[in-house]
Amino acid sequence: MNRALPDVRLRVPTDEDAVAWHRVFADPDVMEFHGGRAAELSVYEELTARQRRHDAELGFCLWTVLDESGAAMGFTGAQPWPREWGPKGEIEIGWRLGREHWGKGYVTAAALATLERVRAAGVSGVVAMVDARNTRSIAVTQRLGMSLAEVFTTPDGREGHCYRLTL
Repeated sequence: MNRALPDVRLRVPTDEDAVAWHRVFADPDVMEFHGGRAAELSVYEELTARQRRHDAELGFCLWTVLDESGAAMGFTGAQPWPREWGPKGEIEIGWRLGREHWGKGYVTAAALATLERVRAAGVSGVVAMVDARNTRSIAVTQRLGMSLAEVFTTPDGREGHCYRLTL
């Protein structure tokens, strides 16, 4: 990436962010690799509450990414891998922004800030689990210096990639 990255602001998700994430993720393009549509609002209410607990207990979470006006663009951050399959016990870095914010460097900038924060919290390495068709997210992993560690099949039959980075 040859251009300067934008300044990003990250905050621990608030109750209101559940509504904002639900709205931002209602775009089918945003959810193409995440089931095709936003989950019910209650899922985002539980997710933001869990992220507040992660921040308090671990020192990191999926943070809300704010635009220049303070509006929620989506999230970027890290959390323990939440599923029974995959890299159990490892810390996953992830991101999801509203479509209008794609291609502007926000995810890369926020993910770099995330790496600094998880390193400061004592995490020695992270993974990124990416749908093999998601070329935009794969490009972000490359900009972060992550390496493809594993190709796998998800429980719903999709091909996925596990990228790793030692901090």
